[in-house]
Amino acid sequence: MHTEIKALSPQEIKEHFYNSTTDELSLLGGELCRRIHGNKVLLRGLLEYTNHCSSNCLYCGIRRDNGSVRRYRINEEMLLEAVRQGTERGIRTFVIQGGEDSEYDNARICRLVESIKEQTGGEAAVTLSCGMKSATHYRDLRSAGADRYLLRFETSDPELHKYLRGGSSLTARLRALDYIRDAGFQLGSGFMLGLPGETEETRLNNILLAQKLELDMVGIGPFIPHPETPLADAEQKDLEMSVRGVALLRLALPEAHIPATTAAGSLEKDGRERMIAAGANVLMPNLTQVEFKKDYQLYPGKICLDESGIQCIGCLGMRMKPLDRELSFLRGDAPRLEREAAPGSPA
Repeated sequence: MHTEIKALSPQEIKEHFYNSTTDELSLLGGELCRRIHGNKVLLRGLLEYTNHCSSNCLYCGIRRDNGSVRRYRINEEMLLEAVRQGTERGIRTFVIQGGEDSEYDNARICRLVESIKEQTGGEAAVTLSCGMKSATHYRDLRSAGADRYLLRFETSDPELHKYLRGGSSLTARLRALDYIRDAGFQLGSGFMLGLPGETEETRLNNILLAQKLELDMVGIGPFIPHPETPLADAEQKDLEMSVRGVALLRLALPEAHIPATTAAGSLEKDGRERMIAAGANVLMPNLTQVEFKKDYQLYPGKICLDESGIQCIGCLGMRMKPLDRELSFLRGDAPRLEREAAPGSPA
């Protein structure tokens, strides 16, 4: 049973944001994470099933107008083989992530979810990160057996969001998150840090919006300019604001599952370790077949492109030892589900 701990208020978060050092925040976030989640770091197996995308976000390496990308779609048989290998290694959560690809339509994703559930005997959790959809489509995916859905809002600044995402509004993005929650998913979102045009107030509001949304999962990481996007010449900010972001998120959402993202490890060799120390509790080895990995580069310099996700698991375990953390192969559902299922819980 997880220990439920009261989150800091928005005002307390604001005070820490402006007045606490990174070391102070990391200590607070790391200690709180241990109190709730112990020394376990949850593993999620990532599968990047398509890099076709109809969206044209200014920051993204697989944006629609980047003609230099070698596009791919991984067929269901190969995806299920990767799931089989992950299951044999002990993975119990699979994250199916891809661009907004009309050929991988909702019905096809539903069939894939059903196949994963059947293949794993219903024991594995399936997390989807497949972009913006209608309320009906989210309900269909949930009915097919998907457990969780990730849709990052990327920035809490409405004007910056509209600029970066080809005119798409933040309001529409947040409405989609409502649809996802209403469909019965465990809800995940998140944001980038260091975007051009971002202010300190934006970064604070990112944290406060994540708290207001009562997210079960929050993924954040540094913006890394991609050379084949309109933001190629944007300034690269250091990892510190992402480390601070993880710690503040832990204080704002004590029970949330927060990954130490690959982008952090790509920007700095010890980036993921710094995020774990500051309060993250999830790692996501990439189980996508090696021949496709190099073509799913949302940002340049992505690590672990030449090795299998199964190989990565051993490496991640070694990396956690100096932090006195150990990998966990549990499903790692949202702690609130355990409480809601307890006898006497309100309906």
